[in-house]
Amino acid sequence: MELVINMDEMSIVVIFTGLLFIFISKVINKDNAGLLLAGYNTMSKSQREKFDIDGYLKFFKSFYYKMGIYSALIYFGAIFFVDQNTAAIIYTISLTIPIAYSVVKGYRFNKNT
Repeated sequence: MELVINMDEMSIVVIFTGLLFIFISKVINKDNAGLLLAGYNTMSKSQREKFDIDGYLKFFKSFYYKMGIYSALIYFGAIFFVDQNTAAIIYTISLTIPIAYSVVKGYRFNKNT
């Protein structure tokens, strides 16, 4: 059984996801990080004091803004060179690898260990 992805539906998903990443990059700030950032919201007050939230937010905002733009560009660029299913796989990889990278890179802001 072959999976066939409708280009219109996939385009909507890609655009929505890109806009969601951009929205997240604009909404998260130091005031609401205690509620919205996973991991940071479960830290004790003493742990939060040791965490470089300003540096992390600078990294986080830039990272997610770029994810919103670049992942969409990668998908729409890929559909010119390969079929829609392969473009969807490329798009998925363009999201998965950078997210893993952000977890590893973001760990450097935690001075608790």
